Amino acid sequence: MTDLIFVGMWGLMLSVHTAFVFALGYYISSVMQWYSYRPFRAVFHYNKPLWHVLFLILPLVLYYAVLFYNESFLYYIFILYPFALLFWRSKLDKPLQFTKRIKRFFLFLSIAVLFADVLFFLSYKQYASLQAPAVVMPLFIALFASFLYEKILFFYYKYEASKKLKSIKNLHTIAITASYGKTSIKNFLYHILSTKYNCYKTPRSVNTIVGLIQDVNTTLPLNTQIYIAEAGARERGDISEIAEFLEPDIAIISQIGAQHIEYFKSLEAIRDTKMELISSPKLLKAFVHKSLNVNPSKDERISIFGHEIKSVEADLDGTKFSMEIGKKTVEFQTKLLGSFNAVNLAVCVHAALYLGLKIEEIQKAVSSINSVEHRLQRMDVNGKIILDDSFNGNFEGMKSSYELAKIYEGRKVLITPGIVESTKEENEKLAKIMDEIFDLIIITGSVNAQILNQTISRAHKMVLLDKSQLTNVLAQNTKAGDLILFSNDAPTYM
Repeated sequence: MTDLIFVGMWGLMLSVHTAFVFALGYYISSVMQWYSYRPFRAVFHYNKPLWHVLFLILPLVLYYAVLFYNESFLYYIFILYPFALLFWRSKLDKPLQFTKRIKRFFLFLSIAVLFADVLFFLSYKQYASLQAPAVVMPLFIALFASFLYEKILFFYYKYEASKKLKSIKNLHTIAITASYGKTSIKNFLYHILSTKYNCYKTPRSVNTIVGLIQDVNTTLPLNTQIYIAEAGARERGDISEIAEFLEPDIAIISQIGAQHIEYFKSLEAIRDTKMELISSPKLLKAFVHKSLNVNPSKDERISIFGHEIKSVEADLDGTKFSMEIGKKTVEFQTKLLGSFNAVNLAVCVHAALYLGLKIEEIQKAVSSINSVEHRLQRMDVNGKIILDDSFNGNFEGMKSSYELAKIYEGRKVLITPGIVESTKEENEKLAKIMDEIFDLIIITGSVNAQILNQTISRAHKMVLLDKSQLTNVLAQNTKAGDLILFSNDAPTYM
């Protein structure tokens, strides 16, 4: 009878232990997914270190402290931790997505936990000494097995994707990289080139080697003539890996800035990383923005763009600009908002000319381009003008959108977290521009709240750490006739 009671209690303890491990696994896998499964970034570039303390370090410390002091208190940890985690999850705008990779991780974790539980059940007389590593060991085993398995899958899928790319005859591949503007350039270029060619572009903001491999394998049509892809980077070597895989014959390297400088440490490192794109073994032509200060005489395949753009005019109805092409000055008109789009469109014009389109065809295509979703997208709602620029997160682009808002004669409201993953100096400069133009500034999130709040002095300001309250705040603080600009966005984990 005593043995049955002991076994029953032991079974209950195993259930508590298993639930605790899976809850920790949920937190860890959430963080890994946010930071593209890069452990170094998840540890050293995590924007919410307090979360690591609350949801990883403190629960483990309490678990082990209680384990050796009084095992019965483990039940309280079991009850409190999952409920705390559920509350935390409810506040996230990007909770864990149960992708195939995440499901595989939890399968590995289940196997590791089951093995540990069976082992410890069979050795229950040594419970206290064996239970201590029972939490961290399954997590380490599952993480190691998951990374090993995903690496094997990566090489297999990369091989299949490369084989598919090579099977498409006469395929032109255009790869685009920049600190900002990659997605806009991709969409504009697709629109222009689609008037003559059968084009395909990567969806959304897919720009990592893993995302590109998956896109080629699952979505790229075999009758594609021009494949347009983005190339993103968080560290040196990322772009060269993409260039080696895609082997683009046309490269577009647009503007660089201090975006992601916390990873690269300097603008020179950012520049060098972006220039890795020209290492493509099949490169025929590269269009490089003047901000990279590249000497084209060292490589005849390189053409510099940006200096040929003239007389840019932007208002709330669209943008006009001219370009010097050869010995002619050519006018372009577009429905796109924001003077910064002149640069994005200019490189598209160069690429389209290189691929055989006529000036007249390009002008017509440029005039019919619609705004990209969440990039200075205008909406008129209940007498208010709403400019959704929530996917624009760089200094020049945000500054340009503020100058556009300045034209408006009515009351102006700004909702922004500032520039994410950039420098304090850039956020201070941007805050001064905000302060001059807007009447009400709503600072969202904590990432730049202190910098913006200290710099803004003239405009009325509000700090809103919980974005779920934004709808109510706007309803109470805006009225018909207002212009409301959503400038950049930051997920809650930033």
